[in-house]
Amino acid sequence: MPRTTLSLTAAAHAQLHTHLFPGDGKEAAAVLVCSRVPGSRMRMLVREVITVPHDACLRRTDCSLTWPGSYIEQAIDAAEAESLGIVLIHSHPNGFPAFSYTDDQSDHEVMPSIFAAFDAWHGSAVMIPTGAIFGRIYNRHGVHTPIDLISVAGDDLHFWWRDDLTSGIKRPMAFTPDMTCEVSRLTAAVIGISGTGSPTAEQLCRLGFGRVIGIDFDHVEHKNLNRILNTTFADAEAGRLKVEAFAEHANCYRAKPYFEGMAINMMSREGVMALAQADVIFSCVDTHRARMIADRAAAAFLLPLIDVGVGIPTRNTTRGLAIAEVTGRVDYVYPGGSSLRDRGVYTPESLQAEALAEEDPIAYAERVKVGYIEGLPNQAPAVIALNMRAASAGVLEFIARAYPYRHEPNANYARSKFMLAEAFEEFTSESEFNHKHALPLATGSAEPLLGLPILGQEEI
Repeated sequence: MPRTTLSLTAAAHAQLHTHLFPGDGKEAAAVLVCSRVPGSRMRMLVREVITVPHDACLRRTDCSLTWPGSYIEQAIDAAEAESLGIVLIHSHPNGFPAFSYTDDQSDHEVMPSIFAAFDAWHGSAVMIPTGAIFGRIYNRHGVHTPIDLISVAGDDLHFWWRDDLTSGIKRPMAFTPDMTCEVSRLTAAVIGISGTGSPTAEQLCRLGFGRVIGIDFDHVEHKNLNRILNTTFADAEAGRLKVEAFAEHANCYRAKPYFEGMAINMMSREGVMALAQADVIFSCVDTHRARMIADRAAAAFLLPLIDVGVGIPTRNTTRGLAIAEVTGRVDYVYPGGSSLRDRGVYTPESLQAEALAEEDPIAYAERVKVGYIEGLPNQAPAVIALNMRAASAGVLEFIARAYPYRHEPNANYARSKFMLAEAFEEFTSESEFNHKHALPLATGSAEPLLGLPILGQEEI
């Protein structure tokens, strides 16, 4: 499991690659201003890229580079107020996958100057022509620690591990033991361990994720038993927490526990901080506010988000109520792309209505009664087959992004929707969504978390 991670948006990575490899075969440089995620995990998030103009460099060759310190001063000005980190990055046009002696000497001279300006956490990195990046983080005493993982979330998911770069290991192929080996080093967070969330979490556990965080504050009821995996009659009788019941079985799959159930509300500081420890978020909820939190967290922590939903709209006929369609939806969201709000999954109006409904128990009870099937107040719908179909589509979406196997670009599948009554599937590309409501990127641990006062240090 990675102890240190550096994450970039796809746009920042593309900007860096274009600048660091201008086509002349010579080294180039830039400075990254980085925030950190809240909590114990050392994840650095690239918030700003400051490029060093090629013609400003005093010397540029295929294996060395000299550039003015004014660009480091510019980065210090941008980072000091919030105690952000600074990472110096340059290119190795020859593809050398390690720091050179010249790189070591340069860091030895420059890093003390940065720490003299302000004490945070700073480092250096190198990009090679393939786009892969490796790096290291220094402390104030000049001791450095390798960055275990560099991640980029865009239409495709990229993971560059420091041990893979030096050994020349290629990216794993989908559905192979090599894929299992890599996901064993990743952490997935699943919001909602119920009808759709429990089969999602089950698949992630069986795929071999090194850590799975399940978030759900609700308890098992008898009406849940027909669609929540790993729950029993005894669980319902005892009113056990859903995450507790799921963890009891999931943690029997391996020698050591790896599923962590958290009985918390997503509208809490603790819930958000749990998401910050993940490498991918799966949203399997039925509330707009939980989806809003997942949406904001994905942008703030530079994480990919997979949101899954199902529905059974109905129609009135002369013979009574009939099923109009049976649908499932999977939205893949990456930081800097269109958000769930852009896509209309939730709106300010739906958030306000949900909040008001929860303040009014009678109105809230009426909303809950709607359930899965519109117009039919059924508290124990027979929908496990639909839930599992949607959950599988969500997990496959992650695999397609991290280990591409589609014949077409993943950008064509920002949203996938299936309609079982019509036996039809439709797909919406990223370019078809309007980016109207840009969410703040790489805010990390900045207070208040996710820009929401309710998640501030003093919880309401």
